Amino acid sequence: MDIKLEEIGNKGSFFIGENKKRLAEMTFSKAGETRIIIDHTEVSDLLRGKGAGKQLVHAAVEYAREKNIKILPLCPFAKSVFDKVKEFQDVLD
Repeated sequence: MDIKLEEIGNKGSFFIGENKKRLAEMTFSKAGETRIIIDHTEVSDLLRGKGAGKQLVHAAVEYAREKNIKILPLCPFAKSVFDKVKEFQDVLD
């Protein structure tokens, strides 16, 4: 799955799209220069059970590592992924 990043001001999203329609999306807000807050994850029925949500979290982790920032997962889904995947916990705030 091809995950794209969109950033507008202090908001952003990682998403999977097809035919200009978002099939999965995880949104975040920037909290200063050193942190992003993941606030929502949504996956369409077309992608349910295919690991799309986890891939979105993985994209956020890679982004955080690249930018040397931390992630605060307020979204229950994203938090559950961080709780399960120990390799992602280095970017937790």
